[in-house]
Amino acid sequence: MRTTGKSLIAAVAVMLAACQVAPPATRVVANAPAPKDPNEVPYHWTVGNAPQAHKDMVVEFGKPGLKPGEYVWAAAVPKEGEPRVVVDLLTQMTYVYRGDKLVGAASMSSAKTGHITPYGYWTILEKRPFYRSKKYDNAPMPFMQRIDDYGIAFHGGVNPGYPASHGCMRLPMKFAEKMYGVTKIGTKVVIEG
Repeated sequence: MRTTGKSLIAAVAVMLAACQVAPPATRVVANAPAPKDPNEVPYHWTVGNAPQAHKDMVVEFGKPGLKPGEYVWAAAVPKEGEPRVVVDLLTQMTYVYRGDKLVGAASMSSAKTGHITPYGYWTILEKRPFYRSKKYDNAPMPFMQRIDDYGIAFHGGVNPGYPASHGCMRLPMKFAEKMYGVTKIGTKVVIEG
């Protein structure tokens, strides 16, 4: 039995010695992904309008961000060019353009948990200077601009700067009024986030 034990010990020693020898070093060259921009916002869905709108706001108004209830508006709005609206659900911002010129930006409040402000391409279907919700206790919706058949709309209202609505995009009252004056039935809206 001693010979078997010695043989076993010798075999284990040989295996351990083999394990201690490192394989020859090889150099692996791979195309590493470019480092991510630490300022890049992690969107769930975007085609680039919301990030571009933020950049435009910084250039046009010198503001990297807005506080809840705050907005900026251009001193002069171009008379030419189609209006369009860009909504950023991730940063809770709304941007208004006339042609390629950003004319205004505001903090907003979209759908709270359990409700939806939908992503995608939309069109302003209806505009009313004053409206009341048929679904939510006759709630006032000044400067209402509806984008779908369900009732999702832009309107003036309480704007805490975080998602707090039933699905609408609530804007600072003065901004909602100014935006109402620029848009028209058929104005294109893109909602990203």
